Formats: sequence, structure tokens, C-alpha cells
Amino acid sequence: MSTLDEVGSHDNWRCWLCDEPVDPEMSVNDSRGPSIDSMTTKSKSKNKSSTDVFGAERLAHRDCNTKKGAIAPVVDWPDHLFVVDPAPIIGSVERLSRKGGREVVARCPSEQDADDASIWLLDRLSRLVPSATFETTVESGGGQYLLVLRV
Repeated sequence: MSTLDEVGSHDNWRCWLCDEPVDPEMSVNDSRGPSIDSMTTKSKSKNKSSTDVFGAERLAHRDCNTKKGAIAPVVDWPDHLFVVDPAPIIGSVERLSRKGGREVVARCPSEQDADDASIWLLDRLSRLVPSATFETTVESGGGQYLLVLRV
């Protein structure tokens, strides 16, 4: 079990769920204060799949951690990106980290939209899973552009 300072330093004082800065001086009782999000519950601790990719503990705002509760975490695609049928980021990352290969993570109406989504996704993944290296490609087909993620 790690301390809040250790987990905060490891995650560069950024919430792993919303990707916003976490103030280390803020009270842990404040909704935007720091908290440790345990990636596994006691009942799921035998299943190591989520800890293999993301680590057992991550830094989260108290509010982000509370909203997530005991359900699977979700990292949202931002509203400013024009993506259609976006894949769940955490599920895609876990599958690719286990099996390798490639996965289509979004469809976009224009190449520029796909390029913008690609830049955002690679930047977000560099903080979400700093131990892994991902790459994206944009593939044209059927009047749309597919954003493909590879590990």
C-alpha cells in the first residue's frame, strides 16, 4: 500500500480519470482534493488483468473517485472531438496490452477530425499508461476515417 505522496508523485499530481491537475495541498475531504483510487477491490484482487496495465493504485480527485465507485472506470472522449462510435478507452488499452494487435477506436467524418482525435488519444494515453507505447493510424474507407490504435 502506497502513501498519497508516493501515488501523487508517480501520477504527476493528475487525476487518472479526468486528467485534470490535483492540488496536493488541498484537503483530502474536499471534492477536488487528492485521493487514492484502488484499481482492484478485495473480491477482485485475484484477477490481475487491470493491475497489469494500470497499476494497483492511481491518483484521483475525491469526487472522481466517489463517482466511479465500485464500477469499472471510464475515461471519456472530450466533447470537442468529432468522433463517432468511440471505443471505451480503458477496455481497448487492456485488450491491446494483453493481446497486442490493433483495434479501431473511433470513426471520424473527416481526416482532420481523425488527426485531431489521434493527437488527443496519444497524449492522453501517455499519461494514462506511461509504461506502454501506443501508436495510431488513420485509415480511409467508406467515406469515413477510422482511428486505429496499436500497442
